[in-house]
Amino acid sequence: MSEQEILFESTQPQYTLTAEQEKKEIVRQYRALLRSLRPKLKRGDKELVRHAFEMAAESHKTMRRKSGEPYILHPLAVAQICIEEIGLGVRSTICALLHDTVEDTDLTLEDVETEFGTEIAKIVDGLTKISNVIDTNSSQQAENFKKILLTLTDDPRVILIKLADRLHNMRTLDSMKREKQLKISSETVWVYAPLAHRMGLYNIKTEMEDLSMKYMEPEAYKEIAQKLAETKRERSRYINEFIKPLKDKLTAGGFDFEIYGRPKSIHSIWNKIKKKAVSFEEVYDLFAIRIILNSPQEKEKEDCWKVYSLITDEYNPSPERLRDWLSNPKNNGYEALHTTVMGPQGKWVEVQIRTNRMNEIAERGLAAHYKYKEGANDEDRFDKWFGQIREVLATEDSDTVNFLQDFKTSFLAEEIYVYTPKGEVKMLPTGSTALDFAFAIHSAIGTKCIGAKVHHKLVPISHKLRSGDQIEIITSNKQKPSEDWLNIVVTAKAKNKIKDALREEKRKVADDGKYILQRKIEGIGAAFSSGNIDELVHFYKLPSQLDLLYKIATKNIDLKELKDFHVLGDRLEPPKPKPVISELHTDHAHQKHFNKKDSELIIFGESSDKIQYTLAKCCNPIPGDDVFGFVSIGKGLIIHRTNCPNAAQLFANYSHRIVKTKWAKNKEISFLTGLKIIGLDDVGVIHKITNIISGEMKINIAALTIESDSGIFKGSVKIFVHDKEELKELVDKLKNLQGIQKIDRFDAEEEA
Repeated sequence: MSEQEILFESTQPQYTLTAEQEKKEIVRQYRALLRSLRPKLKRGDKELVRHAFEMAAESHKTMRRKSGEPYILHPLAVAQICIEEIGLGVRSTICALLHDTVEDTDLTLEDVETEFGTEIAKIVDGLTKISNVIDTNSSQQAENFKKILLTLTDDPRVILIKLADRLHNMRTLDSMKREKQLKISSETVWVYAPLAHRMGLYNIKTEMEDLSMKYMEPEAYKEIAQKLAETKRERSRYINEFIKPLKDKLTAGGFDFEIYGRPKSIHSIWNKIKKKAVSFEEVYDLFAIRIILNSPQEKEKEDCWKVYSLITDEYNPSPERLRDWLSNPKNNGYEALHTTVMGPQGKWVEVQIRTNRMNEIAERGLAAHYKYKEGANDEDRFDKWFGQIREVLATEDSDTVNFLQDFKTSFLAEEIYVYTPKGEVKMLPTGSTALDFAFAIHSAIGTKCIGAKVHHKLVPISHKLRSGDQIEIITSNKQKPSEDWLNIVVTAKAKNKIKDALREEKRKVADDGKYILQRKIEGIGAAFSSGNIDELVHFYKLPSQLDLLYKIATKNIDLKELKDFHVLGDRLEPPKPKPVISELHTDHAHQKHFNKKDSELIIFGESSDKIQYTLAKCCNPIPGDDVFGFVSIGKGLIIHRTNCPNAAQLFANYSHRIVKTKWAKNKEISFLTGLKIIGLDDVGVIHKITNIISGEMKINIAALTIESDSGIFKGSVKIFVHDKEELKELVDKLKNLQGIQKIDRFDAEEEA
């Protein structure tokens, strides 16, 4: 069995605890939960928590997790995360203990309400709905995601507990089958990690991303983790050297502070490696220095800037890397001052300056935000955000998969801060345009927008905004939204308002088409009925009656074909299609209907003649790659790599159409892939490279390009290989050539 095939086997750990040991472990974890909750317990709370625990333990008593352990350990762990890592209180703990009971056991929502009241029952109901949304193979995934967001705006604790539930599931994912690991990891990185980030839970967001990467990109994850472990001692030495003079200055300045270095997450290091096309050794910010001040709230800002001044006296700052989230906190409440300075040995180092209060908000997000919320000024950061979500959810939109994408770009992205002419601050997602800003002010201004002035300079509606821009919108009563506006805006509000305006405009135009069609249909003796219009919609392969009438009005459809229709009574009968001679003869024995049982048996290579499939152009998989199959409409089975750029979106939105796949050996078939090679320009370097590829390894070259500049060459070669092992052997041989510095695989697309 190949390594690729082994990855798809279940990785069930051996579970060996006796019944007595299990009881002790459950009691131990319950006591640990009470210890964590002790500072928040009021009179009568302990009894309520005990009652919730006993109800959950009784309900789940016959249930086991995939790992073999008693199920009750899961709600206990989720409750512990809620207290320790999110900072929630007694009611949330009770909800966490009961979060799976209504869905998985005989306990009903009415039972929960009778025992604990309406508030707790409402949260448990929200958690049950989310469970049903995310974990079923529903084609309504994105539609159901709207329900999650409705519960979020109703009571944010629902999402916070759900994030704790998802984090514990990710921490215990080893016991799941490989395809389940991929599905859950993709969903986590696609929706839950950005949601955790948006709720201000940075640690949870980071851990979710790292754990998702562990299953989706196991090789890259292991490699970075190993290199971080190998360089730990060296990093610690450097951090101590960097911190020493700062400690002295801060102590001399009379500050009460804590200073330490913390490593960046594996996922963020991997992102840097990919985005900047650098090696691990070239990533300069493998860690950040954090300074936490114990300052009274009225002196926080002043103290942070004083500390910034002391740091930049010691080390030179990079002006473009200063991030001031003291004056303008992030939408999720994050406040801090970040700067990047040149440390010893010519290394850039990021320094984060915050106070204890800011640090708690950074660690605990939304829960801490409400703890520190005082007066009207602090009131509206999250509340405004929830209000914007409610506004978008109120708009009906049938294209729910697009809704999920729009939600990510509108509500889960980093934000920028821009100003109205009167100096009012508006927060928009990164990538927003002048047109987004116009719709953010008012939809009536958005629909009439013809341009804008940014810092008094005229710009088009498509102009991308940056933090600090002051914008004045220019409108005209003659302006109307057009289809291409949808490509200009990124916010969900703007997209929905543009779609509404386009639909309204379409309806007006379609009225003309209605009269044209009525005359034509009645002219051939048929009734102008909804059924007959539907026949024409089907005949012209259009999505709706509105589209048909619109296309008739705009003369995009010629109704001459109506003469070929038959009239039976009042009904229209479409003409019989003419026989088409197909050039592709498919043996019916080779076609296959996809269902769950089939999906377990698909093997590529030796059995490739038994099923039709195509390789995805977005990631060009080759045998040996970790892959999955996606049942597309019209194209059959498409094979993607699990680390394909589109994988997370496919798993999150269409998990019901994902099928388990693995490779079998077949040396008869070659697959196109590509290598990017960087090295020192030397006489005969091209000859050496081609000699290894064509001469030694007998691999066919599809294309080869080499560019040279200032003694460095960059080469790109497209080749046909049989599998990943052959590609690895080639890469190893090329790396041994003198002067070769870096070789990366890229997804070569076949060119005509």
